[in-house]
Amino acid sequence: MPDITYKINDPGLSAAWCVLPALDAAVAAGVVDRSKVGLQGHSWGGYQTAFLITQADFAAAVAGAPLTNMISMYSSIYFNSGSANQPIFESSQGRFKGGYWDNLEAYQRNSPVYYADRVKTPLIILHNDKDGAVDWNQGIEYYNTLRRLKKPVIMLQYVGENHGLQKPANQKDYTVRMKEFFDHYLMGKPAPAWYTDGVSYLKLKDHLKERAKDLKPAEKVEKKEPEKK
Repeated sequence: MPDITYKINDPGLSAAWCVLPALDAAVAAGVVDRSKVGLQGHSWGGYQTAFLITQADFAAAVAGAPLTNMISMYSSIYFNSGSANQPIFESSQGRFKGGYWDNLEAYQRNSPVYYADRVKTPLIILHNDKDGAVDWNQGIEYYNTLRRLKKPVIMLQYVGENHGLQKPANQKDYTVRMKEFFDHYLMGKPAPAWYTDGVSYLKLKDHLKERAKDLKPAEKVEKKEPEKK
């Protein structure tokens, strides 16, 4: 859980300037294997995850509901409140001085999508179709760009979910998929078939039913004490 010190006009690069030296220090101390480092973040953390993999290589990464193009995101709508995203960029997390027309280069250099050609890290993007905080086109834009560049990326969406997952079944499904993904890249376990082979749309319902069965907790069997003679 990195402690990031931000500089004005550089929300993405600030993460790189803090996280990567800290990681180097941990590796030098002998407590971290650099070849087995994974990243996971959601929303603003998803943005930083999406950006960091353009600045350095990691074993694997999962970016949930990430901002990926600061220019297109600036004038989109925060549907959960009904406001534009502009105040977020100029007086909140974005930390930009003005709109993108005032500082176009800064908006570009902090947008993951403009550095997609650098990505080598296997990536899962989570972005739901009813996301009212970060418009899901942000995830689609990054996904399609990475796919066009033949990068190792897949995108998950849970139909009808907002910025986070509220349905317990979806929470479990996403958690297990992340575990299987990281277990493969960080621990050398076999990759799950849904990741390597994909699932066709026609087989999706059956696939999800089978996954749901596997995620159900085992039934408890009541043990009876032997009768005393």
